[in-house]
Amino acid sequence: MSVSENIDFIRSKIDKAASAAGRDVGGIELVAVSKKQPEARIEEALKAGHRVFGENRVAEARTRWLERRMKYRDLRLHLIGPLQTNKVKDAVALFDVIETLDRPKLIHALAEEMSNQGKDLPCFIQVNIGAEDQKAGCAIEDVPMLLEEAFDIGLDIQGLMCIPPVNESPVPYFSLLKKLGQRHQLKSLSMGMSGDFEDAIKLGATHIRIGTALFGARDY
Repeated sequence: MSVSENIDFIRSKIDKAASAAGRDVGGIELVAVSKKQPEARIEEALKAGHRVFGENRVAEARTRWLERRMKYRDLRLHLIGPLQTNKVKDAVALFDVIETLDRPKLIHALAEEMSNQGKDLPCFIQVNIGAEDQKAGCAIEDVPMLLEEAFDIGLDIQGLMCIPPVNESPVPYFSLLKKLGQRHQLKSLSMGMSGDFEDAIKLGATHIRIGTALFGARDY
């Protein structure tokens, strides 16, 4: 299928999952993960009317989106990969949402740069929900401390984000993130990818990050 057909197909599955969960589909945002995708596929998604994209790397995102932002004024770009503090200036300038806040140093760097640029970007705390050494995100037990520090410094923390371990059922991890969100009265949950977004929707995902199911295999 084409990218536009994939978008329609994924949206139909989102509608069904939301309906089955008794949820308003308007409360679920589809973030198209465009990292390492050919430009032709990105253009097809844009021509199909899609405007919300997720990128893992600041440098790649600048190359892909800096000029397109001038053409597509309604674009919304999510940073969904780890953010180094030396990339904060570029990230704040380019992105609309930062989903990967995971440490105090980054909290302070983002707050300072947003002040410098006159911006107030929505942010998510990324939680290393499976306690995996190779993955970014804060430890579950550090969530309260990070939230307190972020709120104290004035960041707009919208919710929590996670990437469950591969080769395991994601359901327990989605359930845990939902409980963490409820405990801290956070309204948004970024969870669910190409293979498990329907389970994520059932468990309260407000943002699902879909790459290969929309665009096909990545061009590495």
